[in-house]
Amino acid sequence: MTTTRVDRAKVALLSVSHGVDDLYQGAVPALLPYFVADRHYSYAAATGLVLALTALSSVIQPVFGVLTDRHDLFWLVPAGLGLAGVGVALSGVMGNYPLTFLAVALGGTGVAAFHPEAARAARAAAGDSQQAMSGFSVGGNVGYAVGPLAVAAVFLVAGSHDLPATGLLALPALATAGAVFATLARQRRSRPPRRHPAAQGGKDDWRGFLTLSSVVVARSVVYFGTTSLIALYVATSLHDGKLAGELALSTFIAAGALGTVTGGHLADRHGRLPVTRLSLAVAAAGLVAVVLTPSPWVFAPIALTGFSLFQSFSLTVTLGQDYLPTRVGTSSGVTLGLAISAGGLLAPALGTLADATSLRWAMVALVGLLPVAFMLALHLRDPKAEGTATGAPGPFRPVVGQTA
Repeated sequence: MTTTRVDRAKVALLSVSHGVDDLYQGAVPALLPYFVADRHYSYAAATGLVLALTALSSVIQPVFGVLTDRHDLFWLVPAGLGLAGVGVALSGVMGNYPLTFLAVALGGTGVAAFHPEAARAARAAAGDSQQAMSGFSVGGNVGYAVGPLAVAAVFLVAGSHDLPATGLLALPALATAGAVFATLARQRRSRPPRRHPAAQGGKDDWRGFLTLSSVVVARSVVYFGTTSLIALYVATSLHDGKLAGELALSTFIAAGALGTVTGGHLADRHGRLPVTRLSLAVAAAGLVAVVLTPSPWVFAPIALTGFSLFQSFSLTVTLGQDYLPTRVGTSSGVTLGLAISAGGLLAPALGTLADATSLRWAMVALVGLLPVAFMLALHLRDPKAEGTATGAPGPFRPVVGQTA
């Protein structure tokens, strides 16, 4: 049950900004065919742009997290958002590959700057409400899915071979960044500055946080591996064709977004750890069913796997923040950046396994990771629940004279 008032307007604003920020993570993969067709980039060069965005963003996110723990850097939310949009928008304007690579890397830096402070601000606005925090998380999921549509809309208006038209992609980021900066600056003037995290009380539990991060990595490998393989698996191994494969991928992602929302609601009623553990167990069963179920019935376990896998997404973010109550930005930088992308970096090994054996065996390999994540989750504790039991204020439960 929640015990603090939720600032719904601020949560909504940060959720929208999260969606716009992650739109650019979804836009870069959608731009690759245009770079290959118009600039004749090799596949290695084209995919290197994705690496410039994701790898750089993931590695430096914890650095921005450390900075937000030490200083009141509310402006990083709009600045990171604007930088993400401008960087990706410049990718099509630059005339050679090194400058294009640098433009995308600039966008990745903006993504990294945005997430830790935005997650900290969203948690403060959401209080103890996991449902409100899941709204912030699902905003990013929706934005990632909308990214390819934004790219398609730009080229539909400007022409399919007009790469400099990517400059239009900066508009959503700049407009949203302006609104976010004006709102956060106004709220900051009307409220006392937030206290240094170390002054809020609480003790960091690094052992619990590292165990939780291991769970996030395992879940991330399954997520990236499934999104990489499921379309190919349905299209080729099940002989359903490309259209069915794309539909399978869309089903998995859409079900994941729905699962993120319902996971927060269930956690408010039953607790974060029970929901996290159950979601991992159900996802494991769903993935087994994906491998064993023929078409067209396979779409049901695909939806179940996506739905259950991401029910714990926002819950692991807030758990990480509670494990490190004096380093909330650092925690957010790891659980939203480094740990998730570690899964993405490991996922290509599944493609190598599929080449050596088959897509089905690569999917089977994914199944084994979720029981490991479940066993690790059994060793986790809920710091907020313990704080409530002892009467001590949690890291996000305001005390007298303190505002979120």
